[in-house]
Amino acid sequence: MEYGSIERELHIEASPEVVFEVLSSPEHIRDWWSAETAFEPEAGATGTLTWTDPDTGRHESSPFTVVEADPPRTFSFRWTYDETQTEAAGPGNSLLVTFELVPDEKGTTVRFRESGYRERGWEAAVLEAHYNDHRQGWDFYLPRLAASAERLAAPR
Repeated sequence: MEYGSIERELHIEASPEVVFEVLSSPEHIRDWWSAETAFEPEAGATGTLTWTDPDTGRHESSPFTVVEADPPRTFSFRWTYDETQTEAAGPGNSLLVTFELVPDEKGTTVRFRESGYRERGWEAAVLEAHYNDHRQGWDFYLPRLAASAERLAAPR
């Protein structure tokens, strides 16, 4: 199996502007990704995503850096890098997540891609474990992204 990138395409019945807001706004990220965060959706901004297990109270955090914020077309960020590293997040030390938003007649087509697995230099078993963990995670969270955007776009 190739562990180079995870790619998905989904349709959301909401405008690209609404989808971009849901992708890049901390209050909406809390809703669909279950992560607490604070950041400005602009290139170079940094933040931390923090998930809390409701049963144990255990926290898991991951730093991230916004790579591109071009509303309402593209939102991308690098994450899963070591917070103590001295160099900026980039190829070889982080994963790149890109959401491309394409308007269509009934809403938005979202082209999702997470790449950079091979560039991390992980041994095969570690690469496979990270890849499978993220694949399962995105398969769970991307439908929640769609539902969150559709709720926001629904007439009230």
